[in-house]
Amino acid sequence: MRAWADVAELTNTKNLDGGLVAHCAPGLPFLLREGMEVAFVPPVLDAPRRARVAWVRAEGGALEGVVGFEGVEGIGAASPLVGCHCLVRRSDLPQDALAGAGAHAWAGFAVFDARAGFVGHVEGVREMPAQRLLEVARADAASEGVVGCADASGAAGEGAMPARSAAPVLVPLVDALVVRVDEQARRIDVDLPDGLLDL
Repeated sequence: MRAWADVAELTNTKNLDGGLVAHCAPGLPFLLREGMEVAFVPPVLDAPRRARVAWVRAEGGALEGVVGFEGVEGIGAASPLVGCHCLVRRSDLPQDALAGAGAHAWAGFAVFDARAGFVGHVEGVREMPAQRLLEVARADAASEGVVGCADASGAAGEGAMPARSAAPVLVPLVDALVVRVDEQARRIDVDLPDGLLDL
């Protein structure tokens, strides 16, 4: 599938007409456009394997949009596609559109939890069959054996040399946990369930 690129995930139905909320892949802008052919992965029974984008409506900032597909009419037809990834032909994308894709795209972003505060920095994105996982190097692991201290943004102070003894926190990249992504500030706000940071 080298000719195809994963550009978005369908996260929810939006309306009774068959609209679907599409969340862009990590490190990418919203790339779905009217007329673009999309392959849905994984394939789903009672749903098309491919369809053309019939319309696109910007919504939810730069990372989300609402899309409709030809032949997907009504919420009953759209519902089976929730959770599918949208693959498009690389040749249909603007030149250099995929330059920011991959695990390095969010590397170094600071992660803050709604209750625990600063969690750590993103080391990469782990691709799993069901979902993507942010690999976050724990701030408490970095503080062990460090000369210097972290400032209010979570950045290590001058001369700090973080230890790498603890396993990274794995945060599912799902709307239920990721509250906000600020690409300018290189910050990700999450709301993690109790116990996830103790794993």
